Formats: sequence, C-alpha cells, structure tokens
Amino acid sequence: MIEIERKFLVTSEDFKKEALSQKRIQQGYLSSIPERTVRVRIKENQAFLTIKGASNETGMSRFEWEKEISVDEAKKLLLLCEKGVIDKTRFEVKIGNHTYEVDEFYGENQGLIMAEIELNSENETFEKPNWLGKEVTNDKRYYNSYLSKNPFTLW
Repeated sequence: MIEIERKFLVTSEDFKKEALSQKRIQQGYLSSIPERTVRVRIKENQAFLTIKGASNETGMSRFEWEKEISVDEAKKLLLLCEKGVIDKTRFEVKIGNHTYEVDEFYGENQGLIMAEIELNSENETFEKPNWLGKEVTNDKRYYNSYLSKNPFTLW
C-alpha cells in the first residue's frame, strides 16, 4: 500500500507512437489537503475512490489505498468534489521492464504533459526514453490535487 513513483515533464509527443493504450480520465477531489487526499476518478467505464497520505521527504513514496466503485457512484461523488475537476488522457507506454503512465491534460491544464513511473524501491533503476524531460517528483505544483486548484495555464 506504499506507492513509490517518480514524475517527469514530457518534451514531445513521441510517446504516442509507443503507447499500448490510452484512456480518458476525469477526476475530482473530496479532500486535497497534503496530509490526505481523497480522489474520485472515472477512467472510461471504471471508477475508483482513492485515498493518499502525505509524501515522504523525497516526494517519491506515500501511502495509497484504492477501491473500485460504480461509475454511477463516481458521477454522484464528482458533484461533491472541490472546484477544479481534472480532465486528461492517460497513455501507457512500456519502456524496458517498466510502464510509464503519460498524462496529457486538457481544459485549464492544457499544454501540460507529464509522465509517471511506479517503482518497487526509491533506488530502482529504469530506462529513460528520449521524450522524458525534467524530473518534477518533489515539486508539489505537479500533483493533480494542486493542479485542480491552481491550473497550469495560470502559472
């Protein structure tokens, strides 16, 4: 239940040619305080309720609990969410032994493309594709909960 991930900006759309899948995602936050975020997500025909704890000092690790819920329940919960629903397409791209989740954002976060990679340990090595840019793992501005209140287009 500990999530270890690193986040990077993406420098080109070359990842789209390598994508194994893509899914549209809408998500909102019932709570977006850094100590605990409670997220509602609709990913195509599936929906999830996710609770995440605060990140550690490196920004790479934090507690995560997730449960699948019905899409109907998620739509109702989205109506209760804080202002700023995130709209994005997630592309899954396999590079070496890992799968990058690359998010292309829309609406008020248009122009932002970010890649995440989940790891088994903070020191695990991984391949970096040519479209991977600056690491933003410990930059809280790139957390979706922050982007929902402080959209990328307003920076």
